[in-house]
Amino acid sequence: MPQQPAETPAHHDARRDALSWIGLAVAVAALVVVVWVCVTEWGGVVHGHPAYAIALAATALGAVGFGAIALLRRVRRGVWRVIGRVALIVLAAVWVGAIAWMRPHTAVEPALSAMESDSAVTVTETATRIVLEPTGAGDDTAVFFQPGALVDPRAYAAVLRPVAEAGHTVVITKQPFGIAFFSLGDFSAVLAEHPDERAWVVGGHSLGGTVAAIQASGDEASAAAGLLFYASYPADDIRDSLTAAVLSISGSQDGLATPEKIDASRGNLPQDAAFLQIEGASHAQFGDYGPQSGDGEPEISHDDARAQISAASVEFVDAVSE
Repeated sequence: MPQQPAETPAHHDARRDALSWIGLAVAVAALVVVVWVCVTEWGGVVHGHPAYAIALAATALGAVGFGAIALLRRVRRGVWRVIGRVALIVLAAVWVGAIAWMRPHTAVEPALSAMESDSAVTVTETATRIVLEPTGAGDDTAVFFQPGALVDPRAYAAVLRPVAEAGHTVVITKQPFGIAFFSLGDFSAVLAEHPDERAWVVGGHSLGGTVAAIQASGDEASAAAGLLFYASYPADDIRDSLTAAVLSISGSQDGLATPEKIDASRGNLPQDAAFLQIEGASHAQFGDYGPQSGDGEPEISHDDARAQISAASVEFVDAVSE
């Protein structure tokens, strides 16, 4: 059998050079993604949960180090070291893609104005919460709200502020990386932070509503007197585990939580669950964060949709508190 020619140092250098250039390209891509996110969605980064901001900073620092290492000339490597280097480059590329995907939808007006305190509502923002409290004597039924996936929590300030003006404390949680499943324990934490509240309406938009349903029917179900869906529905059948009153508010033009999906969710909720469809409303009109990919085309104004959603929310929370 003819012998295969031995791999020469030049071959090792060529392989090493190719990996170096690929690693450098990934490092540059990481820096580009960090800059792109910060330039386009800075408000959502700063006012969201700090986990994403920390991840962006770590990505930038890691990209600088990764790029510097990629440029260094290395001595001859073994096969396993080359495999390890390739695996590291692949993992880095996946991480960069995940960081880009998690770019938040930053809140826009009138949500930003609704974040200002006045004589009727006091707004407090921390690293993990936004709290809207009535300045007068409030009711002892409060609202815990989960934002939609990758949405700036401030985007719900305008639609939920009327609930606070009606006398109910509203707590909007900030989810790590903008994913509600990462904040499953937040409702328990909020209960401990607000011991004076007699009952809670747990609600959420889109994925946030799905997680709110888990929280309202889980270990803290006794504290949940109401479950409020904004363009959302439960992931599973919760008829046997849910004791709370239910209101599902949806939009006829929703391209994500479509009317068909909302209708199909009826079988997973108690028979007395109430369903309200806002004619002409789309998915993104349940918050103030701009258009959303995959959504339908709204047939009513954003102000009209928000007013109807807010009014229905106030009526529901008031009814729960009676």
